[in-house]
Amino acid sequence: MIAHIYALGDQALTIEWDTTINEIANQQVLYAFQYLQSHPIEGITDLIPAYSSLTVVYHPPLIQKQAIGISAFEWLKQKLTGLLHAPSDDIPATTPIVVPVCYDCSLAPDLAAAAAFAGLTIPELVAIHTGKSYKVYMLGFLPGFAYMASVDKAIQLPRKPNPSESVAPGSVGIAGPQTGIYPLDAPGGWQLIGRTPLKIFDLSLEQPCLFKPGDWVKFEAISLNSFHQFNLA
Repeated sequence: MIAHIYALGDQALTIEWDTTINEIANQQVLYAFQYLQSHPIEGITDLIPAYSSLTVVYHPPLIQKQAIGISAFEWLKQKLTGLLHAPSDDIPATTPIVVPVCYDCSLAPDLAAAAAFAGLTIPELVAIHTGKSYKVYMLGFLPGFAYMASVDKAIQLPRKPNPSESVAPGSVGIAGPQTGIYPLDAPGGWQLIGRTPLKIFDLSLEQPCLFKPGDWVKFEAISLNSFHQFNLA
């Protein structure tokens, strides 16, 4: 897969393999991300994986000390070029994280409208949403918010024309081919079809985010009673 590297200001660069939600490209992103985590380059201060690109943030003076006769950007670009054609099949498969979700209209303000839009009954929509595993491509928007794909075309829903001012933590939404879980109370424009009792982001934990790029997630339908009893167990 052809990729290219371009500057992102004077303290970052982006390695881009594609411009779409593409699992092959994302495997390249994860390979480069994990490689640079385990083989750090002095001067790189942050790595930001996305659907089909990896942004590398660096400290120019530290990089420039290693560059002889060329700019910090050009030196780092040359250093990273070998990652562009890295193998995409050596990221081990992981067991999906099972996420319990209550698909009850009392917790899912857009569920009935979403089913009507898709021309389905609510149980049919739920069966499709829970019928496959979703890959976590990236985190963003809110701490711990995982962008997962790809949603079955039968239940792909448009974003709301007017975002909700407040979305409850744990709300499960769909936007086009993506599905995700709001970790915090925040505004949001995704169609809300359920809610999980799991805590998606918890600062009291050593690893506060429940998900990381490369994870797989499987939604499992639970009853309203089970949802309310979850944190009492």
